[in-house]
Amino acid sequence: MSLIASTPNPPYYAVIFTSLRTEGDHGYGEMADRMDVLAAQQPGFLGIESVRDGLGITVSYWDSLESIKHWKANLEHQEAQKSGRADWYSSYTVRVAKVEREYGLQTQLDGGRVSS
Repeated sequence: MSLIASTPNPPYYAVIFTSLRTEGDHGYGEMADRMDVLAAQQPGFLGIESVRDGLGITVSYWDSLESIKHWKANLEHQEAQKSGRADWYSSYTVRVAKVEREYGLQTQLDGGRVSS
């Protein structure tokens, strides 16, 4: 699996979740893994990228605002959100953005380069 999400040609949408964690795991790791799997099963899901080094940033990509709305309303996701507010995050921000353009450089495993 690539660390950089493979997304279609724009436009599409990004949900940017920026967070600061509380001390201890409190079941966070298991739930985070479950949410990655569950999100990938949702209609309109395009990919996800996530990093944590003190500050956590997770960006999920979606084909429409309607798909994002359905993900936010998913019952299992809502339970994770409640636990996040109660146990896992000292602060967080969610931003929704429309991706109008993308470009970059990808290096293949064989050392060749592909640019887009």
